[in-house]
Amino acid sequence: MGEVNDGMLSPFQSLPEGCKSHIIFYTSIQDACSASLISKEFNSASKSDTVWGKFLPPDLKEIISNLVPWLSSKTKKELYRLLCHFSNPIDKGILINKGNRRFWLTKCSKKCYMLSAWELSIHKKEDPECWKWYELSGSRFSEVAELQRVDILDIRVKMPARSLSLKTNYGAYLVFKTNEYSYGLKTVAKASVSFAATAGTSGLSEPMEGDSVYLKIPTDVHYLTPTDEDDPRYRGWEPDLQRRFVLVPRPEHEIDGRVPRERNDGWQEIMLGEFFNDEGVGDVEIKISEILDWKKGLILEGIELRPKEEA
Repeated sequence: MGEVNDGMLSPFQSLPEGCKSHIIFYTSIQDACSASLISKEFNSASKSDTVWGKFLPPDLKEIISNLVPWLSSKTKKELYRLLCHFSNPIDKGILINKGNRRFWLTKCSKKCYMLSAWELSIHKKEDPECWKWYELSGSRFSEVAELQRVDILDIRVKMPARSLSLKTNYGAYLVFKTNEYSYGLKTVAKASVSFAATAGTSGLSEPMEGDSVYLKIPTDVHYLTPTDEDDPRYRGWEPDLQRRFVLVPRPEHEIDGRVPRERNDGWQEIMLGEFFNDEGVGDVEIKISEILDWKKGLILEGIELRPKEEA
């Protein structure tokens, strides 16, 4: 058989564009990205909406319904990159629900949300003596809520399970900061994540059942001795009735509950609970409550829902 001359097409080149895209459709995200490097034919086919539509949620238009005109100008690949790739964690995802919610995808196309403080049900939320709302640099939303002073801290929200990815184990995380004047946040609170009951609600005057969590790491009083004074851990001691003492963070293995951890975006988070979203039926109810002490100084950004295996 003679050589193929320059005017003849290779078998792959002769395939219609739709067939090439259909072949790439059955590959992974990584393969679809790599396909563009093989040849110009692959490059064109790998950019098609047929390929990248597979990696986007089927209900994407419903999720970002208020952005439909803007959505129509984007290719499916551009949308995927917008929802999955971000250099700054503060810019993660896109704002939806009138700017009160952020939505993004993991690299495996699992749905993630952050619900702003304004979307949450907060006890005495609109009382300015209890909560102050203001713009804060470094927040993903137009406003955060700062706790002024309350005796009952009760934050909860319901999320339709159908809005989340199916067959996925999710974690729910409270995202917050505390200011230098905070108090009452080292008392144990109760947090729970569950599928909402069909009837009945728990009263705010009764302790809520759930996992033990702390919004600030509990501390223990340590009275200084002369040998302690040069220990850098104990700098900043305060006099108290002729005694010297410091508040030392309690070791985590001695704390009977979960404690906050630092995030890479300048905020803290604490896991409120986890759940498996099987068929997307019902509502997921997320709660955190503490009713024993007066509290102040919590700066609340919102609640984040993301798959645990990709946390």
